[in-house]
Amino acid sequence: MILDAFMKVVDKNSLLAGFAIIGAIMLVAQLISKYLTGGRVHASAIAIAMGLVLAWFGGLKTGGSKGMADIPLFAGVAVMGGAMLRDFAIIATAFGVDIRELKGAGIPGVISLLLGVVVSFVIGAAIAYAFGYTDAVSMTTIGAGAATYIVGPVTGAAIGASSDVMALSIAAGLIKSILVMVCTPFVAKWIQLNNPQTAIVFGGLMGTTSGVAGGLAATDPRLMPYGAMTATFYTGLGCLMCPSILFLATRAVMGG
Repeated sequence: MILDAFMKVVDKNSLLAGFAIIGAIMLVAQLISKYLTGGRVHASAIAIAMGLVLAWFGGLKTGGSKGMADIPLFAGVAVMGGAMLRDFAIIATAFGVDIRELKGAGIPGVISLLLGVVVSFVIGAAIAYAFGYTDAVSMTTIGAGAATYIVGPVTGAAIGASSDVMALSIAAGLIKSILVMVCTPFVAKWIQLNNPQTAIVFGGLMGTTSGVAGGLAATDPRLMPYGAMTATFYTGLGCLMCPSILFLATRAVMGG
């Protein structure tokens, strides 16, 4: 009786239930990040990994295509992950950026942003080609995912990629984010990552905001705002370049 009443409430307030579920996952991820990794792996990366695992189990259990969202209790998560709220969240992030701060980064910051997006895209597209994804849409989407796990699905949705390819792009971005978090403290001394200027360039080259923030926090917390600033611009620049200039360039090379 109580369970039936609970399910009715959840069914009528699915989006609210979705927020509660994501909040619970974030809480668990933050506890894991704090107590099991000592803050070296950012909570957002752990939460994304947990979400991918849950989606996999959801797909196995229901045989559907929306992961956990195919289970009525978690249907609100599909609304949260839909295009409208996703794009709103990205745009809201961009509104928090002050253009004067980017000017303060100077020419090195701008060059690092452009190089970071293009090099990550080319590497991701080349790996996609090596694994048999030879059409321009798939190569562009996976290449964009190698930039960040946000740019990948945004690009895929814009150019009509399949959900499988978009999932691969998210996985590529997630792996990059975790690698940046874990490896940054170990290479910081070798690459002279010890002042705000190098942190700005590092953020522009790596791009992944959570990876850069987590890596710099573990290296020197005072450098984190500088790297995170250019990494935030990186995401916006990637969302502009990947579905437009870089997609046209890929199609010109691969045809189709």
